[in-house]
Amino acid sequence: MTRHKCFISYHHEDQDEVDEFIRTFDHERDVFISRGLGPEMSLDIINSQNTDYVMSRIRELYLKDSTVTIVLLGKCTWARRYVDWELQSSLRSGETVTPNGILAIKLPSFPKDAAFPNRLNLNLKQSDDQLDCYARWIEYPTRKDTLKNAIDAAFNRRNTHKAWIDNPREKFSYNRTCS
Repeated sequence: MTRHKCFISYHHEDQDEVDEFIRTFDHERDVFISRGLGPEMSLDIINSQNTDYVMSRIRELYLKDSTVTIVLLGKCTWARRYVDWELQSSLRSGETVTPNGILAIKLPSFPKDAAFPNRLNLNLKQSDDQLDCYARWIEYPTRKDTLKNAIDAAFNRRNTHKAWIDNPREKFSYNRTCS
């Protein structure tokens, strides 16, 4: 079984659920290898207000060896600038850069009326008229094979669905208010 290196994007208020997800599916069930920002993140990223610099550091230090970005969705994930920046960096493509596959997962605490991050929405199927899209989302997995299949599909879409990427240059310069 191939274990993909997955960058985990999330809002720090969901840290307990994120830690449980990583413990269950990376450490115990060996579905993926987690990468991401967290307590080990260097202070130069935290203290910088230069978004281009922050995004380049995220790419260089945390995204460079990952192939799939998993966005763990909580109540206020949509409002966080780092989630927007991480998605923008993950979706970046070019001659020497392959985008990460994108898989969003609703955490158990995700409210029925909560929003998805806008950059994620831009890459999801918006209507029945639309033929396809780049990203996918799933409910919180209870089975190892459900998550593995979703990660494999996101990994494969990096090549088969690259034309569907919608990644505008504009990005959050500050966190949104979430109540």
